[in-house]
Amino acid sequence: MAGHSKWSQIKRKKAKTDAQKGKEFTKLVREITVSTRQGGGADPQLNNRLRLAIQKAKLSNMPSENIKRAIQKGVAGDEDSHFDEVIFEAYGPSGVGILILCLTNNRNRTIPNLRVILNKNGGNMANQGSVSYQFDKKGYLVFEPGIPLEKVIDIAAECKIDDFEEKEDHSIELVMSVSELEFTKETFERNGLIFADSGVSMVPSNVLPVSEETYEKILNLIEKLEEDEDVQEVYTNMLLKK
Repeated sequence: MAGHSKWSQIKRKKAKTDAQKGKEFTKLVREITVSTRQGGGADPQLNNRLRLAIQKAKLSNMPSENIKRAIQKGVAGDEDSHFDEVIFEAYGPSGVGILILCLTNNRNRTIPNLRVILNKNGGNMANQGSVSYQFDKKGYLVFEPGIPLEKVIDIAAECKIDDFEEKEDHSIELVMSVSELEFTKETFERNGLIFADSGVSMVPSNVLPVSEETYEKILNLIEKLEEDEDVQEVYTNMLLKK
């Protein structure tokens, strides 16, 4: 997905400095708060979006108290919890398509910030619809290296899986429709196989092969975009040439 391993992203995020960790927590709190307000209440068993947000927060070792406060903030519906979910479209070096998912309470701040980051790193903003048509919203599960592929495939046979891939680092990614995500997670949990990450992602329907030089440029651009407080997720359609 997105041309590089989701597990690699997890490892990279775990290695962040304390300052970056604080910024990451701010984004996670924002996602939990918005998920509570917009996703269907404070019960994660009844609110799939909130359940995924909490899972992501726990993966980043966010304290339980922080999670509870974020949920309460969403329930209260105070002014600080009002954010719009917006997807901006862009092109990076070599014409790589980029989707930038933001939660923002001020588009007049977010748009200029994104434009500056893109322009400084060989990219540019794109017209609405010019990039997004190349992506589909999908659910995913990631298994860390060391999990036997055969075991994953055996359990996956009970589910409606659209695609699976064993990455070069031997992590395994399963892709399915968003509607099948919860059933797939429950199936693997019932069979005692623990996944490292799960969630919803924008998966490119067609990938763009790029050179190692371009690949590194795009990764650097993604890093810069993720440093912005309004940016929640960044997706691309690039694939490193073999």
